[in-house]
Amino acid sequence: MPIYCYQQVAENGCDLCRHGFEVRQKIADEALQQCPECGTAVKKIITAVNIHTGLTSGGGHTLSEKNISKQGFTQYRKVGPGQYEKTAGQQGPDRFNAEDI
Repeated sequence: MPIYCYQQVAENGCDLCRHGFEVRQKIADEALQQCPECGTAVKKIITAVNIHTGLTSGGGHTLSEKNISKQGFTQYRKVGPGQYEKTAGQQGPDRFNAEDI
């Protein structure tokens, strides 16, 4: 579900809406009209999108083969039409054909 940011419209309001707040909502949900804490009018504000790049803030790679194995996951790469081979992890076959699944 997307996270939407809201901010107060008028000067009066509580600490929550005065500094802005985030709400997880379905895309189909109506935008909030009032602060859930104090009832002051609020508006949805546009913010930058947060995109996961596979890098940590420390410069490490969260999607590296070593990290994937360490976390208990298995990774495959496509080596041909419908053919995959394991590149990281302990679980599952070393190779498989997608048609056999």
